[in-house]
Amino acid sequence: MIHSVLVANRGEIARRVFATCRRTGVGTVAVFSDPDAGAPHVAAADAAVRLPGATPADTYLQIERIVAAAQASGADAIHPGYGFLSENADFARAVQDAGLTWIGPPAKAIELMGSKVESKRIMADAGVPVLAELDPDAVTEADLPVLVKASAGGGGRGMRVVRELSALAGEIEAARREARSAFGDPTVFCERYLETGRHIEVQVMADGHGTVWAIGERECSIQRRHQKVVEEAPSPLVQRTPGMRDELFRAAELAATAIGYEGAGTVEFLARASEATGDDAGEEVEFYFLEMNTRLQVEHPVTECTTGLDLVELQLQVASGAQLPPEPPEARGHSIEVRLYAEDPAHNWRPQSGTVEHIELPGTTAEFEILDRTGVRLDSGVEDGSVVSVFYDPMLAKVISYAPTRAQAAQVLASALTRMRLHGLTTNRDLLVGVLRHPAFLAGDTDTAFFDTHGLGVLARPLADTDAEALSALAAALADAAANRAAAPVNRGLPSGWRNLPSQPQSKQYNGIHGDHDVRYLLTRSGMHADGYENVTLVDSAPDHVVLDIDGVRRRFDVARYGETVCVDSPLGPVTLTALPRFTDPSTAVAEGSLLAPMPGAVIRLGAAPGDRVEAGQPVLWLEAMKMEHAVRAPVSGVLTDLSVEVGRQVDVGAVLAVVDPDTTGTEASREESA
Repeated sequence: MIHSVLVANRGEIARRVFATCRRTGVGTVAVFSDPDAGAPHVAAADAAVRLPGATPADTYLQIERIVAAAQASGADAIHPGYGFLSENADFARAVQDAGLTWIGPPAKAIELMGSKVESKRIMADAGVPVLAELDPDAVTEADLPVLVKASAGGGGRGMRVVRELSALAGEIEAARREARSAFGDPTVFCERYLETGRHIEVQVMADGHGTVWAIGERECSIQRRHQKVVEEAPSPLVQRTPGMRDELFRAAELAATAIGYEGAGTVEFLARASEATGDDAGEEVEFYFLEMNTRLQVEHPVTECTTGLDLVELQLQVASGAQLPPEPPEARGHSIEVRLYAEDPAHNWRPQSGTVEHIELPGTTAEFEILDRTGVRLDSGVEDGSVVSVFYDPMLAKVISYAPTRAQAAQVLASALTRMRLHGLTTNRDLLVGVLRHPAFLAGDTDTAFFDTHGLGVLARPLADTDAEALSALAAALADAAANRAAAPVNRGLPSGWRNLPSQPQSKQYNGIHGDHDVRYLLTRSGMHADGYENVTLVDSAPDHVVLDIDGVRRRFDVARYGETVCVDSPLGPVTLTALPRFTDPSTAVAEGSLLAPMPGAVIRLGAAPGDRVEAGQPVLWLEAMKMEHAVRAPVSGVLTDLSVEVGRQVDVGAVLAVVDPDTTGTEASREESA
């Protein structure tokens, strides 16, 4: 029996494992870096041990420190979660060598699957269809496009699509840097890149007595930067393709058996569908082995909800030596999971950092628990006041729905996300709702090129349109007036700006995603009079909410303020506004041509020097943030007149990194061009 588990991880997955441990009577131990000292996963554990430092390399990737933390806290088992050391064979061996129980597969199995190059050879020998691996040094024009992949990694890190041979060397080097930073192993390889396909994976569970379960398949085709965003079980493609599920399950079982697998794992495949010809015309599907993840997957909740199995509990049982029943339970219903990220899809998926002011999902059916009826589950690693750090992945939460049918599951999830209150950071919430409500998604027509096919501009369209944002600005102004009235030392019962003689309207200015809003209103004994809103009547107002009657329909607007930021939630869609000052400070103006840091991060490369001529869109420098590289490009063509940073410098969001003068040719640039 396992008595106490240390989770060698952070955030949502640590809380997820702790939830099962609490329910099954197992003690819990957390580890935390310095930025995570106040994180929710630390508070959720019975005990916690500090890992001094901030970066993953100094903390969550330190094998000796984590093993020592388990021994110091009295834990007798270690669960690796996903990411970090979860697929590190040396870590598994170190845990077992210390006399602790490793909640994962044998180290040898991790080792065999840890190299994507070696894993493909083993799978081919076992009879599993694979895509041929290409030597990066031997790629030719005929092989293009190719996908550069980190041999030891996943999650889109260390991965690049290359369409031109001249770009291959640079992309391989960039992939190696990311792979070294994220996984400690810079090894990369290439394979043929299939422009469109379906990402299908099979959940397996195996014990130490020879039983191997293929529990169910998941579809994870909707991705950004080769990282999954929307996952579901079962797969619409598999559902409508006769015999495909049996073939996938057989291939997954062969894969697990070939390496003597134990515990939870996922065998991932890339499927391609094409129209057949002849009398038996229909959809033909072929699939290829991509990789095997020797750990629990981020998207495991959709399998839990469609099978009723607690996969973490099964991991604990298998690690304790228990034997699985001969067959897994039958799947039922449909489950969809979306990953809620602190990122801006409209600006090249720019990751965000900062404080989560408020996160709330009204009507949540469960947290970290299996759903057995129509509803929504929330697996979150943050809470009000949590700080999203530049050092780690910006995923805030996973939101999961379950329903008897796929259409119901999509509707329930889209509605929950729309009502979700998310204050403080830009997120991909609008994009997720756009996907779930898109006709192609509802028809089950998804592939890895979904965002390119249907366009981010359409999918990420704000949930609140221009009219809704304008009404939200009016509500914000009225709530602000109510707050001023409540705080006034005298005349608290009178409207803000009230006079016993005719007076000018009150005025408030806000900026939103649809532009500026100049709200002008008067509160009188006869009610509210707002410019441009003759059809709107004020029903009720308070500092935190406003009720408006709009053409005979009453709507409630909930208002929250965080400094100059105002968040308004209503059935018309969530809106974030910035209260504009009456007078601007000239000292805050930024020079034309300035390159501003889009996020906090560390400068890792420079692409130009002062005096160089640069073209609009040309990378001037690169930042590393949240374990990925981000190019900062010249806003205009001109001469780089100032570069205020150097490699290794940590910068804050909004910092001026460099200035491009579009009017100066520069003597140095002229000499270079004439040379």
